[in-house]
Amino acid sequence: MIDDTDMTGQRVLVVGGSSGIGNGIAQAFRARGAAVQVWGTRACAADYDPAQGSDLTGLGYACVDVGDPEAISAAPAPFDTGLDVLVLCQGTVVYKRGEFARPGWDRVMAINLDSVMQCTMRFRAALGASRGSVIVVSSISGLKANIGNPAYAASKAGAISLTKSLGQALAAEGIRVNGLAPGLVDTKLTTVTTQHPDRLAAAVARIPQSRMGTPADMAGAAIFLASPLAAYVTGHTLVVDGGLSL
Repeated sequence: MIDDTDMTGQRVLVVGGSSGIGNGIAQAFRARGAAVQVWGTRACAADYDPAQGSDLTGLGYACVDVGDPEAISAAPAPFDTGLDVLVLCQGTVVYKRGEFARPGWDRVMAINLDSVMQCTMRFRAALGASRGSVIVVSSISGLKANIGNPAYAASKAGAISLTKSLGQALAAEGIRVNGLAPGLVDTKLTTVTTQHPDRLAAAVARIPQSRMGTPADMAGAAIFLASPLAAYVTGHTLVVDGGLSL
């Protein structure tokens, strides 16, 4: 029986794959036979703490600050032989209303939105040669208002729209561009909720499945989008939130 989720021989780059959702996605591809490289922000893989959701076992690593367009351009290619899947899971947020000031706004938009376009263009030729795919990890925050984090919400809404536009623009080159929009997942970006019992209980109460999502939940969606099972899916963002946005 053919396993359409077998990724043996696939070359995968997960930007933001050093922890959290991106790390879960990277390890899911590796477990299915892919060669996986990740980009993160720390100097080397040893600087990440497994206790904080980082498992870099079996993954290649490079330090690339995607908030800097020049760093994206200068970064070495993850594989000498090309690229099959580009997962864009980079993201940041500034709490305490820091996104209402220009430095916070600019940094969030640079990482969460601008770099999605820049990374895709950086690997456009390689993905076209392999008839590969791009997976943009956005958020359900891009589907609604966020009173305390306008840049985060706007950047994620932009990422969802960009997924549509790139899906249309690159389809003729054989590149499928899709995305997934997570709900509440326990990562370092959500500790403002997950590490406060009252806030966490209130948040989970709004989720029809009555639980937070996990990086593994997001990884399942990413594997689907990269697989032949999604061969006719282009420009779509799959909401993976346990029903929170219903």
